[in-house]
Amino acid sequence: RGAGRRAAPAPARAAPARRAGRMTRVAVLKGGRSLERQVSLKSGARVQDALERLGHDVVGIDVGHDLVARLRDAVPDVAFVALHGRDGEDGTVQELLEALGVRYTGSGVSACIRCADKVLAKHHMRDAQIPTPDFFAFTETAFKQLGAADALPAIEQRLRFPIVVKPAGQGSALGIKFAATPADVPGALVAAFSYGDKVLLERHVRGRDLAVSVLAGEALPVVEAIPREEDFYDFEARYEIGRTDFVCPAQVADEVAERAQELALAVWEVLGCAGFARVDLMLEESTGELTVLEVNAIPGLTETSLLPQAADAAGIAFDELIERIVALAPAVA
Repeated sequence: RGAGRRAAPAPARAAPARRAGRMTRVAVLKGGRSLERQVSLKSGARVQDALERLGHDVVGIDVGHDLVARLRDAVPDVAFVALHGRDGEDGTVQELLEALGVRYTGSGVSACIRCADKVLAKHHMRDAQIPTPDFFAFTETAFKQLGAADALPAIEQRLRFPIVVKPAGQGSALGIKFAATPADVPGALVAAFSYGDKVLLERHVRGRDLAVSVLAGEALPVVEAIPREEDFYDFEARYEIGRTDFVCPAQVADEVAERAQELALAVWEVLGCAGFARVDLMLEESTGELTVLEVNAIPGLTETSLLPQAADAAGIAFDELIERIVALAPAVA
């Protein structure tokens, strides 16, 4: 497996009988304790409904301190990871599933770690010569003990305003702030540090928000997100129905769509993703160039999420999408 999964021991006790030749028991992991809990619950509920329609025996698990016990009781054939944010996208639950010998959907531990840390992902992209907006990243310790604040004027000069300030480890546009002037930077940093101990200062790319979902190593049609009122596709615009218009396939030139898909597949390979993922890009207004912002190893599966829309544009209905994702879960050695 490209994402580097390890061999794992067999479950502690034998699973109940299944229908011959068909995997039927699926544990849907959702909820959890991250700031994306509500989105995860919505994704998980849609997945659970689809799996039930498909005839699977489904066990929904709101992930908490009793996760191991519940997995041992359920003895699933596979775990469908619909757990967004901390614990779900950063390799934590994947590591635990491997220790228990439970096969699971999506990318493996190492790929999840790379995708979840925006700074690490951007360094991998830069090393692979994949275009991503210029950036600098610092920990809270760098500001408190190494005087990083004194370097801000030089950073601001190199990135030029406006600057995007965001936490290194949050998804769904949580904690992102725009600094239009130097006076805005301290407040943006304080806001970003409230979400984690590492922040990313990134050149703002004005243009069109595009996303390319990848399923089993194949790029799906490009989606464009167009916020109706805001200039920025933020958390509320992503998940509140009616806040954003989605166009799929995106109304861009064929060569732009092809380039976006090429970049998405390049990032998929570099970060070692597997199963499914979503790559977010910007099409810069002034240059017409595409740049990659980040990769989501566990993309949303809600009614407003981009992966299901892209799959639908490719002729893959939601239930079929979920069935394919389950089928892609690798066997445990």
